[in-house]
Amino acid sequence: MPSDLEVKCSEAGLKMTGQRKVILKILSKAEDHPSVEDVYDRAKKFDKSISIATVYRTLSLLDELDIVIRHEFQEGYSRYEVNWDHHHHLVDLETGKVIEFQNEELEKLKIKIAKDLGYELVDHRLELYGKKIK
Repeated sequence: MPSDLEVKCSEAGLKMTGQRKVILKILSKAEDHPSVEDVYDRAKKFDKSISIATVYRTLSLLDELDIVIRHEFQEGYSRYEVNWDHHHHLVDLETGKVIEFQNEELEKLKIKIAKDLGYELVDHRLELYGKKIK
């Protein structure tokens, strides 16, 4: 039975190859925000024939289809996550750890700011960067 992510890809018109299924499995089980190299290293454990070029192409395609979200996090390389739910990120500048969070007050404030400026908010991203208080 196909996973929810495979169904989402099929509905977007994406052909589901064995290697794409492996990449989707890696992404759906990721508890972090893996880079292309991370996805590649993890995928090689399931399919030794997979190439890094395939991982790059697949992640790029999934990003174009809005199935995954590509993040930069000011690191000089991209990291990815499945586009399941709306949330924001706080990045620990000392460890690189990415903490996901949701905040209802913040959601209301963003809508209010856009409205006060004469706009309807249709999309946004919020990334906070900080150091742990000691």
